[in-house]
Amino acid sequence: MHVSAILKNKGSTIISTRPDENVAAVAHVLHANRIGAILVLNEAGGIAGILSERDIVRGLALHGASVMDKPVSALMTARVVSCAPTDSVASVMSRMTEGRFRHMPVMEEGRVAGVVSIGDIVKYRLAEYTHEVESLRDYVAGRV
Repeated sequence: MHVSAILKNKGSTIISTRPDENVAAVAHVLHANRIGAILVLNEAGGIAGILSERDIVRGLALHGASVMDKPVSALMTARVVSCAPTDSVASVMSRMTEGRFRHMPVMEEGRVAGVVSIGDIVKYRLAEYTHEVESLRDYVAGRV
């Protein structure tokens, strides 16, 4: 299956911020939306970076509470790995695991089409496996 199937179920709402927004304000957005990362978009709407809870914790450990007053650009990950809607779920899961990150923007024709998280992928794969097990049970029981 493809990433587009996840976006179809999840939706393509994109929550973003600007590089000059302060970290404290973005932490509130993460909390209010119950998300673990936020895309950082430049003025043209392109991806400037991504800021995750992990980035904020790392900043707190290195700089203390004053990091909350810094701009997002001081903590964000600037090298963002993205995928396409046509990428397989398995390949995206593999890239996330190898790269040790949990959120990936989905790009379509040069624009952000959505964001998938490792949680979205696990949820999708579990549903896929559950369906497969049920189909095998029906087959073995002769209900096909």
